[in-house]
Amino acid sequence: MTMVFKPIRPKKISEAIVEQIKALISQGELKPGERIPSERDLATMLSVSRPSVREAIMVLDAMGYVDSRQGGGTYVRSLTESSLADPLSDLIGEKDPRMLHALAEVRMGLETWSAFLAAKRARLEEIARLREIYKTMEEQAKSGGWDADVDAQFHYTITAATQNTLQLHVLNTIHSLFHTTIQVALTEFYRKEGYLDLLLTQHREILEAIAEHDPERARQKMMVHLALVEDKLAELLGRNGA
Repeated sequence: MTMVFKPIRPKKISEAIVEQIKALISQGELKPGERIPSERDLATMLSVSRPSVREAIMVLDAMGYVDSRQGGGTYVRSLTESSLADPLSDLIGEKDPRMLHALAEVRMGLETWSAFLAAKRARLEEIARLREIYKTMEEQAKSGGWDADVDAQFHYTITAATQNTLQLHVLNTIHSLFHTTIQVALTEFYRKEGYLDLLLTQHREILEAIAEHDPERARQKMMVHLALVEDKLAELLGRNGA
């Protein structure tokens, strides 16, 4: 029997860097939208040359793992973004009511489960981050309402607290698709008396359930909150004749 052996080729340094960054992304240590260290800092941390780091970033960019912006740093991409976001973005832009309703249902299913898992697995730093974001909500509420980005950060942090990398990447894509619609819905909420306090209460109750590690209560509180948002979206679509 003839055995065919292939020569063992030492890995290039850039290949080892690519593998390490891919592993950090798959493990959730580097999250969607997170900026990775600069070329100089990576070279120092890995004890390699800057050209090796530059080559690795180019490979990761080509593979779709990161988005390298000229003069603006390098950011982790959502692993589901290229397969989900583009065609769905077209439908969202057209305000297709069936697709908006379908996305609302997907968000309901994913985020209620995120709240459940976060209440079981959230670490102290993630709970502290939720409290920090909620405090920002309270401060901005004094001026009539918080920014949509702050709201997104609250929900994003909950998903990060699930410690489930795939859940994080999928929901990051969903939030990107929903961002404009959420902003419109929030503006509508702020115009109606009593809704701002209601939204603050709902976010606080979700936070408290997660901080107290009560999964079922966290799931229920998130469901109540998203049902309110879903109703508002349905109202807006109906009003616009969509």
